[in-house]
Amino acid sequence: MIKIAIDAMGGDFGPDPIVKGCILALRKKHFIPILVGNKSEILPLLPKRYRDKISIVETDDVISMGDAATDAVKRKDSTIYKAIELVKNGEADGVVSAGHSGATMTLATLRLGRLQGVSRPALVALMPTKNSKKSIVLDVGANVDSKPEHLAQFAVMGGCYAEDMFGIETPSIGILANGEESSKGNEVTKAAFKLLNGYKGFKGNVEGSDIFNGSCDVITCDGFIGNLVLKASEGVASTISGLIKDYIRKSPVAITGALLMRKVFKLLKKQMDYDEIGGAPLIGIKGCVIVGHGKSTPKAIQNAIYQAINYVDTGVNEHIVERLEALKAKEN
Repeated sequence: MIKIAIDAMGGDFGPDPIVKGCILALRKKHFIPILVGNKSEILPLLPKRYRDKISIVETDDVISMGDAATDAVKRKDSTIYKAIELVKNGEADGVVSAGHSGATMTLATLRLGRLQGVSRPALVALMPTKNSKKSIVLDVGANVDSKPEHLAQFAVMGGCYAEDMFGIETPSIGILANGEESSKGNEVTKAAFKLLNGYKGFKGNVEGSDIFNGSCDVITCDGFIGNLVLKASEGVASTISGLIKDYIRKSPVAITGALLMRKVFKLLKKQMDYDEIGGAPLIGIKGCVIVGHGKSTPKAIQNAIYQAINYVDTGVNEHIVERLEALKAKEN
């Protein structure tokens, strides 16, 4: 049975939403959760009927959001360090953490190591599209400076993720650039284009609008640009939502239309809500690490755990190693 190590103390609201999310997941999935954190705080949150289904690894140290990511390497008694070590030692198959994302990514990379053929891991974001699919964007924050070979590897890893996690037989893959023409982009994207040219599913350059129109399944970019795209998208969605609410309050006529559109907006919110996604997988490392939002609710933790279980179940990592070997052979 799959074992998932869960950083029980790392989120903004302490262990309460994390423990509740774990229980929600147990009600629908068969897996073994290992909560890492302060036992005296965790146990009172666990209903008695679940106590024999959940293991607890005791530790009090928590990497706070104000700590430097590099501090995590030295703090071997921290919740995230111990959770990562469980995977490293074969005692767990995956990790879910809503704690310090930088610390989680740093420890995952250094302690678990990269998959064969992977130069740098990447953080994956699932973006909503107009046809109700999700577009897969990577990297969205694990690396701020990427070389052409990194972008090519992100593309391959994203393609494997699309195939295994979403059942897309031949995912379309694009490089995020300032135009569709092969001549567009900067030196890094142009070089990455040459590396991917001829790769199965590669359609060339794509623009920012293609992230949301459903025309491309996987979009590769460096983490600096990807993170800006992610944060800007969140800001636009929040602003539009606020503007609609203001307009409805100011216009009695709009209330009728708003009632009719309520169901549509509810579905749109569900697509964009991180509660529904759960977290972002750090792809390219040995094992499985899901990076959750600091403000994760029980539902978000539940879905992050589901993500981890599915990731382990589908064998994405083995697929990535095979595809990268094939890409390297093509380059040679």
